[in-house]
Amino acid sequence: MGSKNKLKRFKENEGFANVIQPKRSEVLADETDLKGNWSAYFGNDNPLVLELGCGKGEYTVGLARKYRNKNFIGVDIKGARFWRGAKTALEEGLENAAFLRTQIELIDLLFAENEVDEIWITFPDPQIKYKRTKHRLTNPSFLEKYQKILKSGGYINLKTDSEFLHGYTLGLLEGLGMEVVYSNHDVYKNEGSPEEVLKIQTFYENQYLENGKPITYIKFRAQ
Repeated sequence: MGSKNKLKRFKENEGFANVIQPKRSEVLADETDLKGNWSAYFGNDNPLVLELGCGKGEYTVGLARKYRNKNFIGVDIKGARFWRGAKTALEEGLENAAFLRTQIELIDLLFAENEVDEIWITFPDPQIKYKRTKHRLTNPSFLEKYQKILKSGGYINLKTDSEFLHGYTLGLLEGLGMEVVYSNHDVYKNEGSPEEVLKIQTFYENQYLENGKPITYIKFRAQ
């Protein structure tokens, strides 16, 4: 994407009613008035679902279309990327979809304890190199943050093309004693995956499928 396109999208995001872009300094100083107030933002008490590392926002938009009685927030630091999802949500009048531009490591500073009902992590960078483990979105540090903001028994969904990340996460969950509700190492060949796993596909997922890569999925429960 050219720099002119990025600048154009950044500018458009500033005018989108469904895009929230707090400054990092404000988040760290707890000056955003967002934490614990997402029901007020949406104007209802419907369940709150996050898509972390939402990319172009395909899952946020797809889930918002399917479940009008839930609120969805796509979270990503790359605003030029989720511009497409935000624009689509506005065009379709999806008042239950919003996008939050921030780093994932700040997630527990933007959502209160027990405020979130469910989390989706779709096709994150597996961060295979050992020194990149701290950036892996299912590492113990991130899982601790997710459990903090999730309601008791809230679900976390991981959909990925990375067999490494799939196996790493399963092993980690077993070691932490977290309940794996469902696991599938090839969702399009093996039956049983939820409809939203099969029916909603991201831009990169379609590329992986064209190259014959299996898509994996894990659904697990916060303690």
